[in-house]
Amino acid sequence: MPSAVPMPDTQPFVTISREEYLLLKLKERELAALLEVTRAVNEEPNDENIYKIFQFTLLGQLGVRQLAVYVRDGDEWRCATAFGPKMPDFLSVPLPEQLQRFPPEHAASVVDLELGKPWQAFENVMPAYEGDQLLGLVFVGQFSPNYTATAEARQEAVSFIDSLSQILLGAVASRGLVRQQVQAAAVRKEIEIAQEVQAMLFPGKLPSDASAVVHATYIPHTAVGGDFYDVVDIDKERFLFCAADVSGKGVGASLLMSNFQAGLRTLLRQKADLATIVRELNHLIFRNSGGDRFITAFFGIYNRSTRHLEFVNAGHNDPMLLPDCGPVQLLKTGSIMLGVMEELPKLQVGELTVPARTMLLTYTDGLTEVFDQHGNEFGEEGLLAALQEMRYVPLPKVHESLLQRIEHFNAKGTHFADDITILSCRFK
Repeated sequence: MPSAVPMPDTQPFVTISREEYLLLKLKERELAALLEVTRAVNEEPNDENIYKIFQFTLLGQLGVRQLAVYVRDGDEWRCATAFGPKMPDFLSVPLPEQLQRFPPEHAASVVDLELGKPWQAFENVMPAYEGDQLLGLVFVGQFSPNYTATAEARQEAVSFIDSLSQILLGAVASRGLVRQQVQAAAVRKEIEIAQEVQAMLFPGKLPSDASAVVHATYIPHTAVGGDFYDVVDIDKERFLFCAADVSGKGVGASLLMSNFQAGLRTLLRQKADLATIVRELNHLIFRNSGGDRFITAFFGIYNRSTRHLEFVNAGHNDPMLLPDCGPVQLLKTGSIMLGVMEELPKLQVGELTVPARTMLLTYTDGLTEVFDQHGNEFGEEGLLAALQEMRYVPLPKVHESLLQRIEHFNAKGTHFADDITILSCRFK
């Protein structure tokens, strides 16, 4: 007789109520909504698309019929996404002032807030916080009765959307912070590169012999300034010196100055005369900037044997020539700033014989555009008065003293409004 086959244990069938069934289905849809939003946060690079996915998820999974998401960007509020039948375009509706000033700390009933039209379309508003920082407000209207037929289910849905909103807005804020960090790192790298480029523009050695001594000081206003100076030996007898100031600051200014110096040195190697140098540099700057940027510059070529100086002032601050005897001479001859027009109008080259024991000071406007607490400018007069007192002082001491004077004069102390470049020559 065959042995009996054991019968498997069977679990009793459990009957649940309709309310419990709907609550279970709500939980299933909440899980699906959570997965969809989490996937969007992790995979979708565009924040606006994430808000749209959030909108369609609440509509499709939970039957939310009205939605508006307001996010905070600094001190400004904007509607990131909104939908619902017979509702105004909330993308152009500002957040009520009372909510901007006194936002709720927890999910609240819109009716209790007494916001009036058009906010009556919503039933609940849910704030999303990250620590003490308010990230946004999520307004939701009616739920589908298929999943929220009971008060318990409606409360469950509100709590879930509240939690989902925290996840969504917190993730978007974190992504924004990461983007800012990446952008800041890129900007820092650009600045480092521009600083390296700018440092390479300045000459490593300045003339100092029995006929002439040259000294330079440069103080940038920002991490990457727009001033430039150069001193180049042309041959055994002559050297060129130049001070310039490009409009604007930062990487763009640094790159334009790099082109300017490269063009200048190329023209010197080609043995171009000063007028040709200035005209060609003007063409170069105009082509590279399209007239959007310009450079003021002073060029001088000094001959040690003949004491002959030829110069062009291209819209720059007038250099001051202080001879051993006689009045101060301002070197104005030249033309307009470089890069404004394709052709320089009425370009003239100035010429003079430099007397013995003469000092020449070339500078950028950061040295003179300094104001005291009453709004008085240090100006050309203040600079000239200081130089006349230091006519025979060594050039490094002259520069140091000038910087100390404008620091004491300046209402903001060492915080100057522009770059400062001082390039001086002592002709023996």
